[in-house]
Amino acid sequence: MFRRTFWFTTGVAAGVWATTKVNRKLNQLTPESLAAQAADRAVLAGRRIKVFALDVRDGMADREAALKDALGLSAPPPDDRKRLPAQRSRAELTRTTPYKLHKAGNEDH
Repeated sequence: MFRRTFWFTTGVAAGVWATTKVNRKLNQLTPESLAAQAADRAVLAGRRIKVFALDVRDGMADREAALKDALGLSAPPPDDRKRLPAQRSRAELTRTTPYKLHKAGNEDH
């Protein structure tokens, strides 16, 4: 009697365990679950790519600084260099030029 009860209980427990495992796997394979998993993995991949890009940018800046130091380019340029004049406004251009500035448009001439 106890032997039969033991094996019956063992069989019920194995059935419940197997049914639970199968139901969990089926729930993981539904379209909604697969879409959620794909979205989660895409977000994770995006974060990894962002971290990689930031690491590359930091490495590039470090390497550029090292190259500038090695080539002696890190010093500021001397002040005796000629600079371009500042950009003039449209009002200054109309006052100082003898010709009229054309307005933007589709004029044929």
